[in-house]
Amino acid sequence: MTDRPKSHGRLSISASLRPGELMTDRPRLKGAWTARVITLFPDAFPGILGLSLTGKALDQGLWALDPIDLRPFGEGKHRNVDDTPAGGGAGMVLRADVVAKALDQAALGTPGDRSRWPVIYVSPRGAPFTQATARRFAAAEGLTVLCGRFEGVDERVLEEYGVEEVSLGDFVLTGGEIAAEAMIDATVRLLPGVLGNAASTEEESHSGGLLEHPHYTRPAEWRGRAIPEVLLSGNHGAVERWRREMAERLTEARRPDLWAAYRRGTD
Repeated sequence: MTDRPKSHGRLSISASLRPGELMTDRPRLKGAWTARVITLFPDAFPGILGLSLTGKALDQGLWALDPIDLRPFGEGKHRNVDDTPAGGGAGMVLRADVVAKALDQAALGTPGDRSRWPVIYVSPRGAPFTQATARRFAAAEGLTVLCGRFEGVDERVLEEYGVEEVSLGDFVLTGGEIAAEAMIDATVRLLPGVLGNAASTEEESHSGGLLEHPHYTRPAEWRGRAIPEVLLSGNHGAVERWRREMAERLTEARRPDLWAAYRRGTD
């Protein structure tokens, strides 16, 4: 006679995409938003994502993280994942056949509809990552992120799999892992229950097209600098008007591009 399997309620039990040594005892709530990250450095995760509120939410199973090591998909005795660029030039390029096998692994159990599960490549030539991008990712069921290394990825695999290229900014990093963590952080904090206060995400920079207003707290005066009197008035309407005015002033001064877009939207 054998024991009957126990019910796990809201917990979801699934095959891992990671080697045994990277397994954790974190729970995973059924239907939890999941980030699958294809990387040559799986030990880089969760990194900062495992700390503070995102780390607490990860431990609680509110979202899940599956680092997928690219190296085991490599070719030959040494598991080569890259080769020299066609046409010559410096550096190395991640092979299409190797990346394809990792993408196939990452796709297991995910919906084919990219609106429900985006597949992105972190690339400086991609579309800029914005708060709107984070909201779109958070509205999906999960996200697959391909972290590049060396000179990049063979273009053919990006075309074949319809991978969306997303850029963290107009600069170049040694790899996509840091950018991936930043994008995942911006997305996860929008998930229900992660921050605990939905209003906080509504008042942040970029949420309404403006930079965020200045913040103050005690002491009321510090090194000859006082908290603006309106914030101590108790007049909530006046406080709200002041915050809006400050947000508009900062945006106009620091981000003319955002200010122009905001003005177009309010005209």
